[in-house]
Amino acid sequence: MGEGIVFDEVSKFYGEVLGVNRVSLHIPPGITSMVGPNGSGKTTLMNLMTGLIHPDRGSISVCGLSPRNPESLMRILGYATQYDAAPRGATGFDFVSAGLLLYGYSAEETRRRAWQALERVSLTEAAGRKVAGYSKGMRQRVRLAQAIAHDPEVLVLDEPLNGLDPLVRAETIAMFREFAARGRHVILSSHVLQEVDVISDQVILIANGMIIAEGQIRNVRDEIEEHPSQFMIRCRDASRLASLLFDMEHVAEVKLHEDRQGMLVLTRNRREFSLALTRLASSGSPVESVMAADENVDALYEYLIGGGR
Repeated sequence: MGEGIVFDEVSKFYGEVLGVNRVSLHIPPGITSMVGPNGSGKTTLMNLMTGLIHPDRGSISVCGLSPRNPESLMRILGYATQYDAAPRGATGFDFVSAGLLLYGYSAEETRRRAWQALERVSLTEAAGRKVAGYSKGMRQRVRLAQAIAHDPEVLVLDEPLNGLDPLVRAETIAMFREFAARGRHVILSSHVLQEVDVISDQVILIANGMIIAEGQIRNVRDEIEEHPSQFMIRCRDASRLASLLFDMEHVAEVKLHEDRQGMLVLTRNRREFSLALTRLASSGSPVESVMAADENVDALYEYLIGGGR
């Protein structure tokens, strides 16, 4: 059990409000997505496994370590929350370096690791600028840089792809896969099934503080594979991108917006669509944003809990 992350009958209450209820999990190495709507318990589970809060009942083990032993745990764990944590006036380099200094690295080693982490998230050019002036996507990346700078065995990431443009998104996913290929844990939260479908080895579905389903993503995905998915795309050259997408076998329909700056796409295969869009973005197509129009996690819950019965 020392090689995994284990929750044993864990419950957490906030006064009389339930956070999570009798959660039992064994999370193996690889990329695991915790999926659920806001308020479902995803962040509570992450805060429990990182030791920021402690359970009222049950026990937790992270690769053989207890979250109640933060000094040992944080040496093997990196955590990037959704929330800005940089001190006022701190540059990107300052922010990443501050995290490393907590581990007792020398000034030279701190500098080396900070630059290496910033390079991995493509932020070296902005390293000397104040984090307060960063865009949403840049702030997301600098939090990720701080989380990976000490080369942890376990990465815990709360909505790590929010605000990233398609190219940076593809690079970030590739980094997660590289971590997982080395036998490490990458645990992330999301409320977008398209992200989970492309990224994950396994998925944990959460609602109302309870685990609805867990397992390999293909098994959960097969439950909802039959009906087309809709995606909203914003881009500058919508007509050209629409023609490229429409030629793809898995695309059922493309509708251009009236302003010609975006489109609605219906696809029969979410994975193929995501991979195709990543390829197009990498080859220069100016994709600005992609949003699932109907395949949010609530639809899956309705299927699994309601119509799936």
